[in-house]
Amino acid sequence: MNLPAPEPRSVLITGGNRGTGRAIAEEFIARGDAVAVTSRSGSDGPEGALTVAADITDPASLDAAFAEVEKAHGPVEVLVANAGITDDQLLLRMSDESFEKVVDTNLTGSFRTVRRAIKGMMRKKKGRIVLISSVVGLYGSPGQVNYAASKSGLVGIARSVTRELGSRGITANVVAPGYIDTDMTAQLPEDLQQQYRSAIPAGRFADPSEVARVVAFLASDDAAYVSGAVIPVDGGLGMGH
Repeated sequence: MNLPAPEPRSVLITGGNRGTGRAIAEEFIARGDAVAVTSRSGSDGPEGALTVAADITDPASLDAAFAEVEKAHGPVEVLVANAGITDDQLLLRMSDESFEKVVDTNLTGSFRTVRRAIKGMMRKKKGRIVLISSVVGLYGSPGQVNYAASKSGLVGIARSVTRELGSRGITANVVAPGYIDTDMTAQLPEDLQQQYRSAIPAGRFADPSEVARVVAFLASDDAAYVSGAVIPVDGGLGMGH
């Protein structure tokens, strides 16, 4: 018996124009969803996605992006909060501006994005929120006090959203990737790449698609009873953290 194809869902991925965010967008496109991505320029998104301009540190810009997506695809049913930045510096030399900039983008930006997305989800009594954190958020990393603080804070958001909205068919989960094979890691010196690999039990970096498939599972009906979870995709690097 052939089951009917599922209806395409309105999916939004922030920072979906490159790296892991792009791989996540491509995974949802391949599964037949109506996918939108944000980028700061409003261009360079993957083929098959609607690309809209958004600055997640600017609530008005974010609201305009959501309005554009809602007009094209309907209310957002799956939100992947992926946009983020780094500004690494050892703690003694880290400025207030550096700390605040990273936290405002990665943590406060995710808060703004989730707050805007839940309006439509509450009306539909269904929604999937996936926050992209990092192994660094729980494991820590020298030179990344700002980044680690911003990424660990996403756990608090997901668990509080779960307690607030879990009875309305909305789930909120965190994916914590480790080192991913992207253009950014490819630019690291080979000896540093080898040092990182030696610390990972799997002995390799992840392919971005391996993160994307975990995100897609959390957004699926199969994961309706998974909420407030932190799912590591790190080859065992952060075990127990």
